[in-house]
Amino acid sequence: MTRYIGAIDQGTTSTRFIVFDTAGNTVATAQREHRQIFPQPGWVEHDPIEIRDNVLITMRQALADAGLGPRDLAAIGIANQRETTVLWDRATGLPVHNALVWQDTRVEGLVAEFSRDGGPDRFRAATGLPMATYFSAMKLRWLLDAVPNARARAGAGELLFGTIDTWIAWNLTGRHIVDVTNASRTQLMNLATLNWDPDLLAAFDIPAAVLPRIVASSAVHGTLGDDTPLAGIPLAGILGDQQAALMGQACFDAGEAKNTYGTGCFLLMNTGTTPMPSRHGLITTVAAQLGDAPATYALEGSVAIAGALVQWLRDNLGLIRSSAEVEALALSVPDNGDVYFVPAFSGLYAPYWRPDARGTIAGLTRFASAGHIARAALEATAYQTMDVLRAMEADCGFSIRSLRVDGGMVVNQTLMQFQADMIDAPVVRPACVETTALGAAYAAGLAVGYWNGLDDLRSNWAIAESWTPTMDAGRRGAMASAWAKAVERSLGWS
Repeated sequence: MTRYIGAIDQGTTSTRFIVFDTAGNTVATAQREHRQIFPQPGWVEHDPIEIRDNVLITMRQALADAGLGPRDLAAIGIANQRETTVLWDRATGLPVHNALVWQDTRVEGLVAEFSRDGGPDRFRAATGLPMATYFSAMKLRWLLDAVPNARARAGAGELLFGTIDTWIAWNLTGRHIVDVTNASRTQLMNLATLNWDPDLLAAFDIPAAVLPRIVASSAVHGTLGDDTPLAGIPLAGILGDQQAALMGQACFDAGEAKNTYGTGCFLLMNTGTTPMPSRHGLITTVAAQLGDAPATYALEGSVAIAGALVQWLRDNLGLIRSSAEVEALALSVPDNGDVYFVPAFSGLYAPYWRPDARGTIAGLTRFASAGHIARAALEATAYQTMDVLRAMEADCGFSIRSLRVDGGMVVNQTLMQFQADMIDAPVVRPACVETTALGAAYAAGLAVGYWNGLDDLRSNWAIAESWTPTMDAGRRGAMASAWAKAVERSLGWS
């Protein structure tokens, strides 16, 4: 049997290529950051060509560092930042505009316009999604309107749309495809049929010719081209990054949940093979589709700003020189000094869905120091997760037994302990923290028989560290109430 599986982990701030063995251990890895482009306040763009090149660069670097070649890999998978939207020329392969990133809020006016007819839940029954700047349909509509002659060229089949997985798959294999998890984030796919919905296309004025073909998350989707470092190797797995992390955390049974602490923060709970509508501000999304099996679904709470807030403290305020320094600064004070930081830089996502919110630091006095602001910034991630988890439990009717966690921020002991305290449940980190890339590798490996089934993947999951709640209920309640007041102060600014 071929020894390894590869995974492209294309995130909001960087691209990685990771090689795994059958036990889910990392064999090789390479990473490369890409530029964050901010043309105006609230506008966030990426250069798709830079992302494409970084995929190839990290692939070559990881293989070279480990002394591996194409014959050593059975397949590769893709995990990607999701709603980010690319529009490119079919003939030249060149983008007609920078990618509009999921955080981008330039379509706020369109969201308000569409919400006037049917309200914020106008398309929720079909898509599981509220009206928001977050999703791809509005971004694609903006591109078709803003780029000269784009709508006519798209209708003629000259332009192609894709989320980042589609863009990467096109460049590696020449196939214009999107997996069901990413398609479920466009607000153009019907959750029940797993097909593009004609009524939605008409409502958003999106020509069908521009759309990719929807495919399963785990299946052979073609082979990599001769101009890639892994020519002839199957592309056999594609998952949106948060669904990939759910798979990497082995959350295969209904009721199992994970939270990823990255640029944003994303809590997903597997709900089985039936979509579960949310009554408390969450998203209903596709979790995965493995081959010809029925799709599984999840409830998701999406938080726009988590690790990005630490980067903001570093890059915009200069309070720290590296993200790793934030914990020491937070621990320079015994508590938050009654300071609360609501990082609504792109509005508030789940469970509020308030694009009019903006970032707020509440409770400042002359006593407040850089340490208090750093601590409030860390605590903001835990509070936002608490809000999402409580909404999820209200939708499901039960409390979770534990929360599986992953992402770059889980190395922060202070944050993880505070998280356990605020949700009053154990927080558990697995031995492999590269769960996003691992989930993409799992999807690819299952498709080509590298792993025999889900039990093989369950056996790979092991606990590396856990945190149990120690905070008394009175203090927890007081801090949650103060956070709720701070959130209220952030609303209605824009």
